[in-house]
Amino acid sequence: MNAVITGASRGIGKSVAKTYALHGYNLFLSSRNEDGLLQTVEELKKDYPNIHIHAQAFDLGKKQQAQLFGEWVVNIADTIDVLVNNAGTFVPGNISDEPDGALEHMLEVNLYSAYHVTRSMLPKMISQKNGHIFTICSIAALDAYSNGGAYSISKFGLLGFTKNLRKELIPHNIKVTAIIPGAVFTDSWKGMVEPERIMKPEDIATLIYTVSRLSMQATVEQIVVRPQLGDL
Repeated sequence: MNAVITGASRGIGKSVAKTYALHGYNLFLSSRNEDGLLQTVEELKKDYPNIHIHAQAFDLGKKQQAQLFGEWVVNIADTIDVLVNNAGTFVPGNISDEPDGALEHMLEVNLYSAYHVTRSMLPKMISQKNGHIFTICSIAALDAYSNGGAYSISKFGLLGFTKNLRKELIPHNIKVTAIIPGAVFTDSWKGMVEPERIMKPEDIATLIYTVSRLSMQATVEQIVVRPQLGDL
């Protein structure tokens, strides 16, 4: 069994990689941060020596790089059982005052990367007639919030992409799930909030793995998960 994970060098992506490695999946990992990706691979190899780990750095916000990543996986993997579109970025600001180019940048990284990576892998997944695709959306995909601006726009788009993909792939026996988390303690939150106030990356990884192991008759279309104490 093979799991493909983007944004795998840290945070949610790294936790997802660890969870699938723990359960014996071979991994295909990507991140823009090559040094961080290589460090993650070394940690995984040390802890899980019996699985195969393939990793290569790509800037998935660039269309050609996203397509190359997909081609790289397709050419190596015998099957694509799980794809987790996790690559993302956040630039704070409101529509009226956020930096020029914020919308374009976040659409490229948060939405277009998932679109192009998924499209490049779909022919193989359709031919094998199974697989599960996850997109990491955000509470910002459901409702507007202060300082959310272009980020929220990009995540609304990602949720729309996921819903359309779900409907399109039903006849091909491929599941599609949107994960919609509130605040998760990743590097973006360090120094801004106490770790105990918000969710752990491992929480999201556990959800993804559990959903991916349901019977073929069951599909979870989306999961909304928030900190117990509520959104920030």
